[in-house]
Amino acid sequence: MLILGIETSCDETAAAILRDAKILSNIVSSQAKVHEKYGGVVPELASRHHVENIDVVVNLALQEAGVSLPDLDGVAVTRGPGLVGSLLVGISVAKALSYVLGIPFTGVNHLEGHVRSPFLENPDLALPAVCLVASGGHTSLYVVREDGGVACVARTRDDAAGEAFDKVAKLMGLGYPGGPVIDRLAREGDPEAVRLPQARMSDGTLDFSFSGLKTAVLRYVRERGMPENAYPAPAPNQEVKDLLASFQKAAVDYLVENTLRTARRERAPTLCLAGGVACNTRLRAELSKIAAREGWRFHAVSPSLALDNAAMIAYAGKLRLERGQVDDLALNADPNLAF
Repeated sequence: MLILGIETSCDETAAAILRDAKILSNIVSSQAKVHEKYGGVVPELASRHHVENIDVVVNLALQEAGVSLPDLDGVAVTRGPGLVGSLLVGISVAKALSYVLGIPFTGVNHLEGHVRSPFLENPDLALPAVCLVASGGHTSLYVVREDGGVACVARTRDDAAGEAFDKVAKLMGLGYPGGPVIDRLAREGDPEAVRLPQARMSDGTLDFSFSGLKTAVLRYVRERGMPENAYPAPAPNQEVKDLLASFQKAAVDYLVENTLRTARRERAPTLCLAGGVACNTRLRAELSKIAAREGWRFHAVSPSLALDNAAMIAYAGKLRLERGQVDDLALNADPNLAF
């Protein structure tokens, strides 16, 4: 089955071609430079750039894969969650291609794409598997059952992990996206220098909350009289690097603790890490260490599949089409689509 995947949920315009489970192409056009000066994604700008880029990106995906539109057997597109204007661009293209080519199309939950992405690289991962999806917009824990079904067992109740990284970076004037720069600067800091809190859910669930951690960093900065929005010029001093290292440690420890507790509860032999925050070196290292200690197999998706991309949407869409889950032209975007 030859599938075109389309992903436009936020600020990446992406298209990919899969033949069965083999990636033939995976093209991503990032808008990071567009939104950098605003410290975050501007929805109206994002949707406009999707309109400008989508045709080019789809054509590049077809060219790299060495196929043409009439060769396609189906189209998969992100229908939510995400920015509604951005989602509508991808859905409109998918509908048009489905109608003109006479092939089925299916709407995919963006989060299902992330959950399925480790299996695109490692289809033989033992089930059940616990998958941590951590990104700028989402932080959730899923269990992939033996029958391939997926259950969400925990999610963030406020900020996502990646969002907390972005907001701390914005506070210090370190640019957008914040995750990579904090990861880099934290290597030069002392992660034990500042004691920062971790949230605990009073109802005993494994849900996440990062708003308190973000606020604690803000309070520390103001109590210490540290300059806000002052970097990268001058270069961050040691106090800033220590704070960033301590923040990153607190965030990562929280993610690891809840993932460990979930895997033990589910008696899962496999841990997976997906989403943009999967690129964080400390998080990858800590989960790998935990998995080795517990005797679990661990797989963190490669960077090309960690950030928003269309290969994961094509793969999740392929599974849906094989189950006969075909959508019609009435499909609409759902910015709050649950999974």
